[in-house]
Amino acid sequence: MDGGEQSYWVHDDNLAVRVVAMRRDTNAAGDVFGGWVAAHMDLAASTTAEDRAGRKCATVAIDGLVFHRPMAVGDELNVYTRILKVGRTSMTIEVEAIRRIRRTAIRQKVTQGKFIFVALDDDGKPCAVDK
Repeated sequence: MDGGEQSYWVHDDNLAVRVVAMRRDTNAAGDVFGGWVAAHMDLAASTTAEDRAGRKCATVAIDGLVFHRPMAVGDELNVYTRILKVGRTSMTIEVEAIRRIRRTAIRQKVTQGKFIFVALDDDGKPCAVDK
């Protein structure tokens, strides 16, 4: 996975989550906790997976989560998603997290990764993505 530049596919059509980092979201070093960013990425990816499947989906794996730079309190986190692959019961969602530095138009890639989801039936068992 590449470094700091956002990918060509990152645009408003693929925006799934936008949220501002608050002081309560920081780690001991004073940066925004990486787990907070990863949690928002998972939420964004799950929305994309469930929209595609039309049913409940569960995260089964995260592949290659890479943290490129820290976020600061007040930065706006923008999480973008796109579907890379659809299998019989699973989907791979590419996720890219971009920060907009507080009170500026500066945007920087923070984190990226691939999230794998499985579609679930009403009993919580894997089922076909396409009904």
